[in-house]
Amino acid sequence: MPHAQETAVYTHGHHESVLRSHTWRTAANSAAYLLGSLKPHMKILDIGCGPGTITADLAALVPDGHVTGVDRAAEILEQARATAAARGLANTDFAVADVHALPYPDDTFCVVHAHQVLQHVGDPVQALREMLRVTRPGGLVAARDSDYAAMTWYPASPGMDDWLDLYHRVARANGGEPDAGRRLKAWALAAGCTDITATSATWTFSTAEERAWWSGLWAERTVASAYAERAAQGGHATAEQLRAVSRAWREWGRHEDGWFGVLHGEILCRKAA
Repeated sequence: MPHAQETAVYTHGHHESVLRSHTWRTAANSAAYLLGSLKPHMKILDIGCGPGTITADLAALVPDGHVTGVDRAAEILEQARATAAARGLANTDFAVADVHALPYPDDTFCVVHAHQVLQHVGDPVQALREMLRVTRPGGLVAARDSDYAAMTWYPASPGMDDWLDLYHRVARANGGEPDAGRRLKAWALAAGCTDITATSATWTFSTAEERAWWSGLWAERTVASAYAERAAQGGHATAEQLRAVSRAWREWGRHEDGWFGVLHGEILCRKAA
């Protein structure tokens, strides 16, 4: 039987169209639910840090503390290091790690944070157990994940409906759970968390610039990224079906009245002192 970390494949990969989304993310637009709990001295672990934009923001908010960013993809960590260096942040370090078996002692960090990670892992409950284990008593486990079935848009588009159906099938075939947002509290309870604050927040894309950016990156991702390869290789869609979904994204983006909402579930779990 494969080890837990081998049961899920990161659906998106690190194509430029994916990183364009990842590097847009900030602590303000992706971790606002956590920011009020931060204190300048805190030691933070940022799991699935990717190119490091959220990591760097967190490091700037804990100037007397330290932030460790970890990711399973070693190649993306050079970009994360460069992000921190460009901002002159000396209180960061980066390492390869798997959230199912974190290479840190018990009770190490004040905050253990994961943004858009648990939807992609093979065993989210085990991941949360590990996050809780390395959190200090009185510290926080913080996780935020989107929920694909709760995403909604206007105007209606059969091609976009096809996209959502396809994404669900590809992500689940890769071992993930694309509707993670609604499950975070349940997973945290199963992991042994007892003091849980569950919230939600959204990203909204509606202006001409936002529509062009969001539709463009998904149009490209659908035909040119690891997601596209896995969709085709897994027998989930033909090349022509992927091109049709890509065209639907671009068509939606051209609608002046277009609107897209991304719902996220969020949890803050305080470890018993």
